[in-house]
Amino acid sequence: MKSFEVNFDGLVGPTHNYGGLSFGNVASQSNSQQASNPREAALQGLEKMKALMDMGFVQGVLAPQERPDVAALRSLGFSGTDAQVIERAAKEAMPLLVASCSASSMWVANAATVSPSADTADGRVHFTAANLNCKYHRSIEHPTTSRVLGAMFADQQHFAHHAALPAVAQFGDEGAANHTRFCREYGEAGVEFFVFGRSAFDSRYPAPQKYPARQTLEASQAVARLHGLSEEGVVFAQQNPSVIDQGVFHNDVIAVGNGELLFHHQDAFLNTEQMLAELHGKLAARGANFQSISVPRDQVAVEDAVRSYLFNSQLLSRADGSMLLIVPEECRANPRVWQYLQGLTAAGGPIREVKVFDLKQSMQNGGGPACLRLRVALNETELAAVNPGVIMTAPLYDTLTQWVSKHYRDALRESDLADPQLLLECRTALDELTQILKLGSVYPFQIN
Repeated sequence: MKSFEVNFDGLVGPTHNYGGLSFGNVASQSNSQQASNPREAALQGLEKMKALMDMGFVQGVLAPQERPDVAALRSLGFSGTDAQVIERAAKEAMPLLVASCSASSMWVANAATVSPSADTADGRVHFTAANLNCKYHRSIEHPTTSRVLGAMFADQQHFAHHAALPAVAQFGDEGAANHTRFCREYGEAGVEFFVFGRSAFDSRYPAPQKYPARQTLEASQAVARLHGLSEEGVVFAQQNPSVIDQGVFHNDVIAVGNGELLFHHQDAFLNTEQMLAELHGKLAARGANFQSISVPRDQVAVEDAVRSYLFNSQLLSRADGSMLLIVPEECRANPRVWQYLQGLTAAGGPIREVKVFDLKQSMQNGGGPACLRLRVALNETELAAVNPGVIMTAPLYDTLTQWVSKHYRDALRESDLADPQLLLECRTALDELTQILKLGSVYPFQIN
């Protein structure tokens, strides 16, 4: 049976803004308070989806969240009509209003961790929504994320959904941004690679000193148990605390994997040789020939990797067995990174081509090509069971482009978040979107 790795890209929401909410994310903090362009951001994301579809990859779309999150503001003591809640929050606690307006759900690499049916004990595709409890503005996402994923992957014969882990620091879970799967073929049993920043209960593991480690070992282990993964099919690895302190807030800022290949920076992990040996051995037992490409620090410094998002790229398998690397424009603008990439593709290794995309609106908030997509490996039967409304086609691309142009503003500043009209615009747009994507009622305003 044929299998696919489907990229479900996050559709940028109407409240895309630069709130500078993500401590530890250099781009998010350095661009705080700048004016954003939600329309341009959404169109840039859609263009990438369309381009991958045109290249022959199966491409899906994941809907954004309702913002401002008025229910979250009510839970913090703001009362009255929706407009009054927004007005009071703007007057009394503007940072809370900014957080409730965040469009961070666009980075769906953090939406969930996904294990394909070939890896799980019950032979179903498993999803665990990430609790994202390290940051308030992201911690409020998982209830809607769970409903949206449930509407996309509804067939219980093929798909299993788990609630987010307990929303406490010991089980901090950031989803697929710290999870990679290696395999010979997408439909065959693979090895799932969980990367953590710290341990909540074991002091033997070092921790960063400047920025928080968002993923715990205990959260990764819990997800592996929930998904019914075997010990032979998992590897747990620790991020290097020193790179977290340099702005590597997720593993997908310093490493990316696909198929039998791990592409990573020399300083990405602790105990690198031991970890690579474990990956090689476990994949060899499953018939795969694991390879790794380590980018030397003397060619690309960690700072260059963070600023260019070299590793926050999409590594995709072509039909001929070669791989394509999708990178943001910032990689071409960085002389050291671009020189390295030119040498990489000329070397004749597995990565044969690099394609560049303009994702500036997302990049300025700290999210590159890899942040914008959730990878789901599916066989033909499972793909047929996915809600067809969320699979990208040329007509859907045209419809979504028109939808964005109709509903999105072309400029958004912090002061605009206090406009109660923004909430009405967002709800009107999302109500129409659920019909376009055939999701049913998934948003609080549609349910309550």
